[in-house]
Amino acid sequence: MTEPQVIVPDWPAPSRARAAFTLRQGGVSEGPYASLNLGAHVGDSPDAVAENRRRVRERLELPAEPSWLRQVHGSTVVDLDRDEEPTGDAALTREPGRVCVIQVADCMPVLFAARDGSAVAAAHAGWRGLAGGVLEATVERLAIEPGSLIAWLGPAIGRAHFEVGDEVRAAFLARDPDATGAFERNARGRWQCDLAMLARRRLVALGVREIHGGTWCTYADAERFFSYRRDGQCGRMAALIWLDGSSH
Repeated sequence: MTEPQVIVPDWPAPSRARAAFTLRQGGVSEGPYASLNLGAHVGDSPDAVAENRRRVRERLELPAEPSWLRQVHGSTVVDLDRDEEPTGDAALTREPGRVCVIQVADCMPVLFAARDGSAVAAAHAGWRGLAGGVLEATVERLAIEPGSLIAWLGPAIGRAHFEVGDEVRAAFLARDPDATGAFERNARGRWQCDLAMLARRRLVALGVREIHGGTWCTYADAERFFSYRRDGQCGRMAALIWLDGSSH
């Protein structure tokens, strides 16, 4: 049995802020979901998803079952320490033992850690969430001075493979007129969109100065990543972050 494969963020987060991004290898799902699908909403066998999630818990030595959200491509932030409502596209915690998790298959996961180890968060930043302010909402709800936050951009669809229409470009330029560099006109008269650049611009505008990651393309690497834009029916990967129980 191969164990779940993960990327561990290479960022200067405090040691008690633990984080990982799951790849598609090391699970039991079959067909388009092969093999480590963690999404319970994509048509895969519930038993396979449950086993995959169990394997991830074991592999990462998670302190609890992750708080799986019902993601809707919006900007609602769930405070796992207070909120009962499981619908949203970002989660935060200040307590050890609660696991923030975001599911993706092309959208960009963005992880946050406070430099002093007091809080962590995860946001689901596809183009709709990004344009709609999910990163801004997450930073606001964390209520930590943005310069004291560290951010990590996880694997997402890259510019070369992410074609969008005029309406997507317009949605970003309405809020950030200088974001034109994130869009490149293609031969079909549409735009190649750079999600990582857009996420970085939003974070910098907020005052988050330390930003890492953002170098992987989910579409281009079918062996390691699920990609909805590439495959249509496919599994979901997870970006997880939590605080361990040791002191700051």
